[in-house]
Amino acid sequence: MSLAQPQKEDFAALLAESFGDESLMEGAVVKGTVVGIEKDLAVIDVGLKTEGRVPVKEFNGPGRDQELKVGDVVEVYLERIENALGEAVLSREKARREESWVRLEESFNKGEKVTGQIFNQVKGGFTVDLDGAVAFLPRSQVDIRPVRDVTPLMHTPQPFQILKMDKRRGNIVVSRRTVLEETRAEQRSELVQSLEEGQIIEGVVKNITDYGAFVDLGGIDGLLHVTDIAWRRINHPTEVLSIGQTVKVQIIRVNHETHRISLGMKQLEADPWEGIEAKYPVGVKFKGRVTNITDYGAFVELEPGIEGLIHVSEMSWTKKNVHPGKIVSTSQEVEVMILEVDPVKRRISLGLKQTLDNPWEAFAASHPVGTEVEGEVKNKTEFGLFIGLDGDVDGMVHLSDLDWNRPGEQAIEDYNRGDMVRAQVLDVDVEKERISLGIKQVGGDPFATAAAGDIRKGSVVTCEVIEVKEGGLEVKIADTDLTAFIRRSDLSRDRSEQRPERFAAGEKVDARVTAFDKKAHKISVSIKALEIAEEKEAVAQYGSTDSGASLGDILGAALRARQDTGASEDAEDDAGVSEEAETEDEGNEK
Repeated sequence: MSLAQPQKEDFAALLAESFGDESLMEGAVVKGTVVGIEKDLAVIDVGLKTEGRVPVKEFNGPGRDQELKVGDVVEVYLERIENALGEAVLSREKARREESWVRLEESFNKGEKVTGQIFNQVKGGFTVDLDGAVAFLPRSQVDIRPVRDVTPLMHTPQPFQILKMDKRRGNIVVSRRTVLEETRAEQRSELVQSLEEGQIIEGVVKNITDYGAFVDLGGIDGLLHVTDIAWRRINHPTEVLSIGQTVKVQIIRVNHETHRISLGMKQLEADPWEGIEAKYPVGVKFKGRVTNITDYGAFVELEPGIEGLIHVSEMSWTKKNVHPGKIVSTSQEVEVMILEVDPVKRRISLGLKQTLDNPWEAFAASHPVGTEVEGEVKNKTEFGLFIGLDGDVDGMVHLSDLDWNRPGEQAIEDYNRGDMVRAQVLDVDVEKERISLGIKQVGGDPFATAAAGDIRKGSVVTCEVIEVKEGGLEVKIADTDLTAFIRRSDLSRDRSEQRPERFAAGEKVDARVTAFDKKAHKISVSIKALEIAEEKEAVAQYGSTDSGASLGDILGAALRARQDTGASEDAEDDAGVSEEAETEDEGNEK
């Protein structure tokens, strides 16, 4: 009995000690030995009453493929000592995670980079294996610029920066972009310091925009502006460049503070503007291609890198205020004339209309002054009519050239847009592009005709009353196209007879021409002047031989003599006649 008692106590102590150790081992990482492999499970002995089974795949992973064999010593995480089957619950993944968390926390606190592998894609980003710990990599943190295809980055060990850790939730957020930016900043600083303006280097086109292309110079990007790609006009960089293309560029400008680099490709070629004045003399015609059309004109490429502008005012002789796109089209081959060359401002002024016949010169050559033309009334303005003529040019009829007898403001009311009219060419000013026309000249000059018919100052004419007005009579001179106005004071010598209402339209009266200006186209007639002249003539002929006769007898004799002979002499001017007549009247009264 004495021997059995100590043995019993020792066993109990050992059992209690064993259970006490087991309770301390739960939730900890322990070492175990692989004692067997059953299909895809590894049997591991961690020193407990029973072994545990761990899937073989937990010992493998991205970058950790290894062949597990019996006898290998491994670290596993002891979740529970015994499950429902009486086995220990072990996990290699949790053991590795526990180990990784400790190391990752140290790196996170120190701000150090960690190594991991992208192994899967999830919503909003990717999962990264950090040697057992799974971290989340947001899509925006993959690279400095958006990456369309992440396949080349998958399953490749690379550095990451831990942005956030939460062990309680098991969350880790990492960034690859931060690492690249740090590395890039260091490389940029070193590279920028080594670059000099004028230096020629090679680069790879990394990105293309509407305004240019970004070229990777080996760790730093430079901007190749669209205007520096080629001397000729480039509407979009894709016309010349493509992503991934290797190009040779020249450093134009380097900003060491902002690390901005401006690049150029055209600078590697000869400047086509050198000696441009000798190559394109003013006044010479060349052919070119329309490259761009704007509201103010069209650009024409004379050769690669050399463009000139046809201003809208130099596009057509006759089409004014028309958009250039209605005259030429993009890519059209046109002939132009060099108008001006400015090598300093790199500008060439071109003319399109100068290569065509000047319609004003052509019209002047085929329609000399005095030629009659026919055209359509294009427009009515406050100062005249515009008439469409041959050669797509317009002529203007001024108000003063509409009618010989009526005011222009009144005569223009007879015309409407679209009317066909005949006119005479009065003047052609090629330089000012003006054609002066006259409508009243088509029927001839009535004053010239009248002058040819011996109508002059002092002539006696027969007039037909056209209209009776309060101030006098509107009359037409017989056998002419002339009209005149007899004022009330010129209707009779007798004041009591100076009444327009005693005349009627259509009535014919004789009057004396008191003024006739062929150049000014002015004629004045007077009944009163005729009466005074006739009285003077009668007194001159009969007053001396028949001094005792009455004034009526003298005038009667004078009239009869005039009818018999049909001749008369020119009378004096109105003032003289009036004075002599009044003097004579006074003598008769005495």
